Amino acid sequence: MRFPTLKYDLTASLVVFLVALPLCVGVAVASGVPAELGLITGIVGGLVTGALPGSSLQVSGPAAGLTVLVAETVQKFGLPALGVVVIATGLLQLLLGALRWGRWFRAISVAVVEGMLAGIGLVITAGQLYAMADRPAPASGTGKLLGLPGLLLRLLSEPAALYPFLIGAGTVAVIVLWQRLPARVRVVPGALVAVALGTGATWLLQLPVKKVEVKGLLDAVQPPGAGVIGQFTPALLLTVVAFTLVASAESLFSAAAVDRLHDGPRTDYDKELMAQGAGNALCGALGALPMTAVIVRSAANVQAGARTKASRVLHGVWLLLFAALLPAALGVIPVAALAGVLVHAGFKLLPLKQLRPLWREHRAEALVLVATAVAIVTVNMFEGVLIGLGLSVVKAAWETSRLHVDTEERPGGLLRVRLTGNATFLRLPKLLDALEATPADRVVELDLSGLRHLDHACQSALTTWTERHNAGAPEDVRLIPAAAGRA
Repeated sequence: MRFPTLKYDLTASLVVFLVALPLCVGVAVASGVPAELGLITGIVGGLVTGALPGSSLQVSGPAAGLTVLVAETVQKFGLPALGVVVIATGLLQLLLGALRWGRWFRAISVAVVEGMLAGIGLVITAGQLYAMADRPAPASGTGKLLGLPGLLLRLLSEPAALYPFLIGAGTVAVIVLWQRLPARVRVVPGALVAVALGTGATWLLQLPVKKVEVKGLLDAVQPPGAGVIGQFTPALLLTVVAFTLVASAESLFSAAAVDRLHDGPRTDYDKELMAQGAGNALCGALGALPMTAVIVRSAANVQAGARTKASRVLHGVWLLLFAALLPAALGVIPVAALAGVLVHAGFKLLPLKQLRPLWREHRAEALVLVATAVAIVTVNMFEGVLIGLGLSVVKAAWETSRLHVDTEERPGGLLRVRLTGNATFLRLPKLLDALEATPADRVVELDLSGLRHLDHACQSALTTWTERHNAGAPEDVRLIPAAAGRA
């Protein structure tokens, strides 16, 4: 039996494995959970989600975009509750996929998604700057940002904090500079090289920096117990909704981006949502991190020449072999080096290049983006996304409810008021101002034939105004009604 694409998929899987390894470990450490849990999620993302139908080339695993939400959940409810949340998230994704809701996640405003990623990026970047100095970060997003001047003073006054920070800063510098090297050199991912160099420098110089704590793969697996499942509170339910919304949106937006990178089969969004749900349900049962599709690993998979889903399954095999055979290798990695990887990843989530042209061309979209990011930093992840969604709905309603009121003098002293567009409650003040400006002693011809929609609030206002204007003479208002079915 011949496998004509195997050599391409095998090579791509090794590249994706090298990209995924530091990110899986870094996301876990940044989330405040054992490093092995990040590897378990990467393994499930490869072996389970990677083998299921949906998208052919995108890769799933622990994502920086969920770091903030995971950290908040672990801090508020404890690590055992994380498994329950992730199981419920997976089951809800399976249900939504079965109901064919996957395609509807594409209807989420791009400004909200970019604002969500920007807010996450700010919190990750600020929080990991503390980790680069081997210092605990404040709990809130605003606390992380406001505490940065104090962190800088500590770095300048305490050499013990400066050593790990230099390791982290060096990691960021290597990742950035690595991208400028020739393509044949960049076959080895920059993040892996940066972590290896940071680890080597720490060992050679015997620097007193914090290392990754290692428990072993089997010891890290902590399935949620029945006692935790019985404590499923409304607050935990809201957390599940937040996980589902963010993980599903990030996965399906990633699928759309990956589809633009290759000419192979297009993504079936409903099946992909179910694949993500199956993976998350298993991750939750193992007590691991939640997963999403991740654009960095997916792009690396496509660019490395992957042809089929075998590449992403094989990358899960390599992660499993590493976690099973070389777990002690994690124990020599400085936390500051992984923090540097996450600082770079968090900064890349900020839409700095897109914001200026967006402000020039679609100012309201830019405001929604900024408001979403600010809400996530100042409040929390879930409420920030809800605020962004609410603002995008209000913006869309305002822009679609355009109402034009034209007043025209007609022969015989008749005053014609013609309404066109959509008369909704959002335009009620404009409508009433125009109507009340008409002289009380004039006969008015009210033409509604140009309306595409007339809601109950505006219809009631028109009725009230007509009755008041007709108080002197019943024929003062001549009505040309809206077309049938528009009201």
